[in-house]
Amino acid sequence: MLDVPLLIGGKSCPARDGRTFERCNPVTGEVVSRVAAATLEDADAAVAAAQAAFPVWAALAPNERRTRLLAAAELMQARASEFIEAAGETGAMANWYGFNVKLAAGMLREAASMTTQINGEVIPSDVPGSFAMALRQPCGVILGIAPWNAPVILATRALAMPLACGNTVVLKASELSPAVHRLIGQVLQDAGLGDGVVNVISNAPADAPAIVERLIANPAVRRVNFTGSTHVGRIVAELAARHLKPALLELGGKAPFLVLDDADLDAAVDAAAFGAYFNQGQICMSTERLIVDNKVADAFIDKLATKVASLRAGHPQADHSVLGSLVDASAGVRIKALIDDAVGKGARLVVGGQVEGSIMQPALLDGVTPSMRLYREESFGPVAVLLRGDGDEALLSLANDSEFGLSAAIFSRDTGRALALAQRVESGICHINGPTVHDEAQMPFGGVKSSGYGSFGGKASIEQFTQLRWITLQNGPRHFPI
Repeated sequence: MLDVPLLIGGKSCPARDGRTFERCNPVTGEVVSRVAAATLEDADAAVAAAQAAFPVWAALAPNERRTRLLAAAELMQARASEFIEAAGETGAMANWYGFNVKLAAGMLREAASMTTQINGEVIPSDVPGSFAMALRQPCGVILGIAPWNAPVILATRALAMPLACGNTVVLKASELSPAVHRLIGQVLQDAGLGDGVVNVISNAPADAPAIVERLIANPAVRRVNFTGSTHVGRIVAELAARHLKPALLELGGKAPFLVLDDADLDAAVDAAAFGAYFNQGQICMSTERLIVDNKVADAFIDKLATKVASLRAGHPQADHSVLGSLVDASAGVRIKALIDDAVGKGARLVVGGQVEGSIMQPALLDGVTPSMRLYREESFGPVAVLLRGDGDEALLSLANDSEFGLSAAIFSRDTGRALALAQRVESGICHINGPTVHDEAQMPFGGVKSSGYGSFGGKASIEQFTQLRWITLQNGPRHFPI
């Protein structure tokens, strides 16, 4: 069992009132981590520590910030086994956590490369002798709120570019992966970023609303970034708006996967299976809607059903397990209810869908219609539905018939045809002949509609985590009307 203290001002500390909560393995029920349950005063202290550290961190030369972030990337990879040991918090497979560490370290390296790319511009002025500039400067304290499903990637993303831009950070850890999020903070601390540059707060589940509201309301917090469900994202957005804090939100998805009538079906099946079922479909980009031309739909679903039947879910450490556990048994109950609703209204369960505790076999359904909850609701589980259409325009209409717009994919041998279609899909991301699940540190990552607004990743993040300022220098006398 892991003991998980708070990280405030470079020091590990318990909650002020000594309270803790426990996170249990969803498969075995064993306690994985005993975690400090922060008070409102602890939240205040974390922000105060970040504010105190801000002047020194912001004043560092860009290459010094780069050096420290690169050291953190190396240390994160060197401690990959510690992250993998904490995978029991969510019941994920070891390969998923290993991939998380690799990509998160890449995010730190990409952020390091951005420290010298925070540019301004000279703007011509109509005032004689006025030299006008637009400068991007650090904002101050950034609040990052990260989820449990890709815990190393998404918590590191909440920190990396804010730090590269010269800000300091408070990370509010997920109640479902607190040990992993706390370890990220410790890695950055041990890499020598400096006391208070990164602070990590964990809280008991029941305290989350109060802690989040307290952190957002703190005047020293200048920006908020949140990755999580659309439901909670709306709450965060409302709180941020109430306090006039800009927010970057990456929320839910129900990714469409379009298969045109000329697609390579074998390649499409492999990409669809990966996109729909990897990490038990618990990824914001997971493929949930397989939108297939009627000419190839029967052949596609037959091939995919065979593939899905081979993807057995089980205990993450069992030799036969290809897929691991859901985050908890209640997720299985919720997802099974979606399947039962669809089947009860006429859909066909092609394969899978059995649930035993937190272990759920991957499910594939055909004949899903708009009257069924699975047509519109995000399952956030190992479930994909087949939707059929005649021709590209029908497939596009089905793809855009969703409140979400994060990731999408199109399979076609005619890349020009696919590219023209991709530009009309209502999503922040679209991959041609690739899976909906894909991430690279340097790419702009964000959604539209109910999937949020703003973009993480590389240069796209600079706008989110800096303040644009207009500064002038008057050379010589200036005429005034009075």
